[in-house]
Amino acid sequence: MCDYSLHCVESRAARSGELLITSEFPNTVTRGFSAVGESGIAVCLSPGTELVFSEDAVSDHPFAELFPSMRFGSIGARLARFRQINQELSDRHHDALEFANGRIVTLTRLRPGQTATVLQLPAQREIGGKPLTQSRTGARQFGCCPG
Repeated sequence: MCDYSLHCVESRAARSGELLITSEFPNTVTRGFSAVGESGIAVCLSPGTELVFSEDAVSDHPFAELFPSMRFGSIGARLARFRQINQELSDRHHDALEFANGRIVTLTRLRPGQTATVLQLPAQREIGGKPLTQSRTGARQFGCCPG
């Protein structure tokens, strides 16, 4: 998914194993991911996509430039899973990363220029053209399998 504020930017879906960079996009008030070498194209992530940053991720912080040795804005983790938050609020950014240490940071707060690799895309909702179904116990089963 790409946030509402990126609807005027060319976009494409993320690919497993690709290297992304946190980016600012022209004529928008938001940030997101683009592929390294494709700076003007937003790379959209689906909820559940897992990423690993090349270094501990960093978010904006008002004191970061004044006191760089104090590591203001450091998230303290490299591994993250994409998710959406505040979906009931239409005027807010929804795209966020939940880091392995439990911190949730919207993409618009990530400092530009950080690189991350797509580790894993979420499970597909269809297999062989047949949707996944829920059993009576709530366990997920493939639509093609008896049960």
